[in-house]
Amino acid sequence: MSDPIRLLVVDDHPVVRNGLLGMFAGDAEFEVVGEAADGAEAVAYARALDPDVVLMDLRMPGMDGVAAIRKLAALEIRAKVLVLTTYDTDSDVLPAIEAGATGYLLKDTPRAELLRAVRAAVRGEAVLSPTVATKLLGQVRAPAKDDLSKRELEVLALIAKGATNREAAAQLFISEATVKTHLLHLYAKLGVSDRAAAVATAFARGLLR
Repeated sequence: MSDPIRLLVVDDHPVVRNGLLGMFAGDAEFEVVGEAADGAEAVAYARALDPDVVLMDLRMPGMDGVAAIRKLAALEIRAKVLVLTTYDTDSDVLPAIEAGATGYLLKDTPRAELLRAVRAAVRGEAVLSPTVATKLLGQVRAPAKDDLSKRELEVLALIAKGATNREAAAQLFISEATVKTHLLHLYAKLGVSDRAAAVATAFARGLLR
């Protein structure tokens, strides 16, 4: 049996933290290794406990979630950050993704979907709730559908070969956050909402061979 997925739960409300602990309790596939009540604690615990995934609230006193995500990226903490928040406003979503979050879910996400999202985050896959994905695509939608930049095509080609965001970033000497931004832009230009559809559409239109 493989080792459990190690989780750090970050939220300033004890009731929310307890609820999340309850979701993962009794499932041998997951282990909650720590809890934090703000961004500063999240960074400290992530460094000390080496979790696989950090479930990160955004609006917290002191250091907020976006600042904590940026700090974790700057420290090159290996943990994937999965935002779990009540808010899906434009001012919350895009900064969190650009800071380096692997995914963005709302707190009303059903348990089964949350567990799937954590598994996907460990694999380096982007996870977005449907309303969040729609908002992101609306923000970055460009009028020219097929006018992909050279860098967007490079990212798309690597994704088509099965590269994760981290692997694509390493090969192109850019950050994972930049890869995510390129992906969001090319999704909008191609009129799709995920990696598989982007690759399929790109092959159909002759953008990839």
